[in-house]
Amino acid sequence: MVKLYRDYAVVLRTHKLGEADRIITVLTKGSGQVRAVGKGVRRVKSKLGARLEPFSIIDFQAYKGRNLDTFTQVVPIAEYGRQIAADYDLYTAGTVMVEAAEKMTVEGTPSPGHYQLLRGALHALAYRHHPRELIMNSYLLRALALSGWAPSCWDCAICGKAGPAEAFSITAGGAVCGQCRPPASVSLSEGEITLAAALLTGNWKTAEASSGAKRDKIGGLVAAYAQWHLERRLKSLAILERGQ
Repeated sequence: MVKLYRDYAVVLRTHKLGEADRIITVLTKGSGQVRAVGKGVRRVKSKLGARLEPFSIIDFQAYKGRNLDTFTQVVPIAEYGRQIAADYDLYTAGTVMVEAAEKMTVEGTPSPGHYQLLRGALHALAYRHHPRELIMNSYLLRALALSGWAPSCWDCAICGKAGPAEAFSITAGGAVCGQCRPPASVSLSEGEITLAAALLTGNWKTAEASSGAKRDKIGGLVAAYAQWHLERRLKSLAILERGQ
């Protein structure tokens, strides 16, 4: 018997399969990551093709396969791909977010928090609710927290001394005080640590009041912290860095 199931998902990426199909990787609300085949989606007249583009939010039905599942029905909920892909800066930020989501979630393990966080971040990015670098870095910090790698962004990560901390250490778990700071930690001003805390907690008023220099510095630390915990480089970050 064919086992059908239905779920909500964010489309993370696609790649070609044969002459007309694609393998679509999605982050679902109820089942974590799913890799499924979109039959005939590369054909010009395919109705499914436009609905299975990266950054799209979908309500789908699929059936279980031995190696890969197969989409049978896809209903679009929000097609953010067109808005994001039309702007290079938005596209590069969005690509970092979906790549990070793919590396922080796995197949078969429900990740409703990651699904909701990514969906909200893509909505904010597509409609430019906040500067794109703030959305991206806030998403990365909050996704890391969901995965159990939340950095301290105010109090000392080592001794617990009340912040604002004076430096940031990737290996020590984030913000550190002057007495605990290990070698190679990065000194931070109160404004910079305040920005990091605002991004982690979603305090957009404080985050948007920050200067470009502070955003660049904290963005570099967030990128380094994320890649250190993921134990791999985010390829899309290299594209983002070249475009700056």
